[in-house]
Amino acid sequence: MTDQADRSDQADRPDRPDRPDPADRPDHADRSDRPDQGAHPAPAGPGDPAENAAPSGSPGPATPPAPSDLTELATEAYIYGYPLVFDLSMVQAALHEGFGSLPSASFNEFAHSSRLATPDAHFVSVNNDTVYSIAQLDLSGGPLLLHVPDTLGAYYVLQFIDAWTNNFAYVGRRATGTGETKWLIVPPGWAGETPEGMTGVIDAPTTVVSIAGRFACEGPADLPRVHGLQKRLTLKVLEEFMHHTWLPATDPDVPEPLHFFEKLRVWMAAFPPSADDCAYQDRFQPLQLLEEGPSPYIHPAPELLHALTEGLKRGAARVERASRTGADGARAPGAWEMNPHLFDYNLDWFGVGTHDSPEWRIEDRTSSYLTRAVAARVGLWGNHGYEAVYAHTSEDADGHWLNGSRKYTLRFDSPPPVQSFWSVTMYDSPDYYLVANPADRYSIGDRTPGLVYDDDGSLTLRIQKDRPTDPAEAANWLPAPEGDFRPMLRLYTPEQSVLDGSYEIPRITPEREPETA
Repeated sequence: MTDQADRSDQADRPDRPDRPDPADRPDHADRSDRPDQGAHPAPAGPGDPAENAAPSGSPGPATPPAPSDLTELATEAYIYGYPLVFDLSMVQAALHEGFGSLPSASFNEFAHSSRLATPDAHFVSVNNDTVYSIAQLDLSGGPLLLHVPDTLGAYYVLQFIDAWTNNFAYVGRRATGTGETKWLIVPPGWAGETPEGMTGVIDAPTTVVSIAGRFACEGPADLPRVHGLQKRLTLKVLEEFMHHTWLPATDPDVPEPLHFFEKLRVWMAAFPPSADDCAYQDRFQPLQLLEEGPSPYIHPAPELLHALTEGLKRGAARVERASRTGADGARAPGAWEMNPHLFDYNLDWFGVGTHDSPEWRIEDRTSSYLTRAVAARVGLWGNHGYEAVYAHTSEDADGHWLNGSRKYTLRFDSPPPVQSFWSVTMYDSPDYYLVANPADRYSIGDRTPGLVYDDDGSLTLRIQKDRPTDPAEAANWLPAPEGDFRPMLRLYTPEQSVLDGSYEIPRITPEREPETA
């Protein structure tokens, strides 16, 4: 059994490189080695759950040739494998440690948070709008039965994520409605009988799967209602076969600098991706990532050791740089980065509640790997844009880094266009963790009680380290840390103007020093 993972986002990643200057911004198919999964109809639209959903291949361009330089190949391997290693490291943490108010839980059991997230939840960009119910599924012994209670119209979403961080199914108000439902979750290649009374079948791409459940919560007074829903959200093994209770073990004798690649080697074999991705993985043979049996990294050749350690650093730096910058370097100072398509790297698995259309798929498979790594880095287990959109910024309207030494305002002339609700959450930088503060306020939004609107209906938020002395400003206060920070605007079930980019989020404005006579 492998060591427990550090639950921070820094697990298996070297120290982050220095922050780039703002001026430098750039920004299954069927598995040949598995039994046939049978033909399923295409998934239906939102609110009309499909009975079954099959993988939908995306051929894309031919796989580019592997670089001859071993270090560059290791850099590519890091970018390709980072989501898998990070995801399963967090799965390990969920099994053994939990996250903040989320206790640890065994495979095939839900861990329910008893409250909204606080700074002790060391999880990248965790939200403070919903109460989490998280489950790690092991389908190696067969299917699971999922029962979802009636939420009586209240917003919730159960997001299904495979080991490679692909969002392959959704159950919730947008996707399937809020009534009571029953689902059969099946492993790859399963060909058994579906029990009577099922709402539908959810086909999992890998035998280990995460369910990220989010129940909207109006605050502490609303927690009893949410807790009642959590108690009625259940998982049950269809047949009492032996299920694993651990992830495949890595070799403990591998030196620490190569732990990342050892995990990638073992877990890549245990949880094979789609056929097209498997073809891409062949390029990593010179790195011995495809070797089975005893680890080749216990006594690696000096050339390989150098390539892997240097590739780890370069890959981490490349992901970090892409995480902090826009795609084309054309953003105006202080403009929010809002990418409804950050999670469109899933090209192969489209189950219930997903949109299987070109609009929601990255055209080039090879380029999707960096996008996938960035998504894991800045928002692991985040939703597709049609479920929720996340916008963030690290700069004010003047192009300066946001920092707690200054005071800022964020003015909305009209409410952000959403069908459900919106919020702004404060995170420190570069960790992207919630910020502890005396007011215990970690986010602010349309559900925050006591907000003070201007006479014209606009809303001005105050972003600063210390509580404003004016009562109206204090009501609209989002506490900031002492150092750098990165706020995130969440838009739940966004309108089309958000998805097509026509909605522009107002920039954060620094408070001006009064001019002296």
